[in-house]
Amino acid sequence: MTLGALVDAGADLGVIQAGIASLGLPGVRLTASEVKKKGFRATQITIAHEPEHQHRHLHHITAMIDASVLTARQKELAVRIFTRLAEAEAKVHGTTIQRVHFHEVGAVDSIADIVGSAIGWDLLGVERIVASAVPTGCGFIEIAHGRCSVPAPAVGELLRGVPLAESKVPFELTTPTGAAILSALADGFGPLPAMTIERIGYGAGSRDLEEQANLLRLLVGEATNSASLDRVTVLETNLDDTSGELVGHAIAQLWTAGALDVYTSAIAMKKNRPGVLLNVICRPADADRLEAILFRETTTLGVRRAEMARRTLRREPHSVATPWGPVAGVLAWIDAATPRFSPEFESCRQLAESQHMPLVEIYEAARQAYQSSPAKALAARLAKDAGADTA
Repeated sequence: MTLGALVDAGADLGVIQAGIASLGLPGVRLTASEVKKKGFRATQITIAHEPEHQHRHLHHITAMIDASVLTARQKELAVRIFTRLAEAEAKVHGTTIQRVHFHEVGAVDSIADIVGSAIGWDLLGVERIVASAVPTGCGFIEIAHGRCSVPAPAVGELLRGVPLAESKVPFELTTPTGAAILSALADGFGPLPAMTIERIGYGAGSRDLEEQANLLRLLVGEATNSASLDRVTVLETNLDDTSGELVGHAIAQLWTAGALDVYTSAIAMKKNRPGVLLNVICRPADADRLEAILFRETTTLGVRRAEMARRTLRREPHSVATPWGPVAGVLAWIDAATPRFSPEFESCRQLAESQHMPLVEIYEAARQAYQSSPAKALAARLAKDAGADTA
């Protein structure tokens, strides 16, 4: 369905076919046809191939990808998806990614699905992918390991940290292949971002559902808002029997492990004991690893977890020249307005120490340097032009 939506949105099926053919799989042929699902037209991709009875490991598949004619970005996307899949399968089966057997997803059609999707995303030139909450369906399915409930174990593992949408459709709506593509490539999950739609692709599944059209919709366009929406996980715990030194050490460990933000608040706990509320904001994929640090480095017996939406401004690194040396910082945009410049603390601190200057003076010099820089004047002119074009 992903491949069908990509082709329907404009990805060249001939280029995708050539890329898959270079994997060395015998007789693989992709066919696109227009079908209707509950009255809506869509593109359905059929993958024909010679029969085979072979289970593959991750290194078998990555070797095929490495030896193919795919571009560097297409190879990276395909390997990223398969690695994400191997990590989930290894977790479910209690083994390593090197030893895990790919069953259904190691078959020719699944390899073509994943590699073809990687090629398709690259052909469309997509810079950022946002997905809605994921419906998995419900009920039971038969897999290589027997009967299991929906979502299948690998799908559940792949969708850790991903918001799920309630669905009472008694079928598997999200397969391991689809979950792997989403979890490996999506930059965020949530409502449709502000954008100007340029193309829409519909990919059809093979099954006809009574409850809804069995379609995947892909909207391709240009973002119209410099602020972007993504999902984050918030971890928090109350501490009243952990020393300040241990809290400080835990905070350092959390930053090193990739936390987006870490902060503390003073709180009063039961029996009027003073305590510390330790909060961690992180990417959903990092939540388990950071939670483990909280349990290992503090005395907490429990950690609360919540999924939240986060809106961030478009930003870019920028450096300014001061009389004492360069200072690194960040430019941030609010819509088409002139960007604001924020000096980086660590850059200012290092310069202040090396030049024996007060830190506050370095901060002020960096801000003044940006205000009088050609970059500020150019940004203001571009913002004005953009406003005129909009009007």
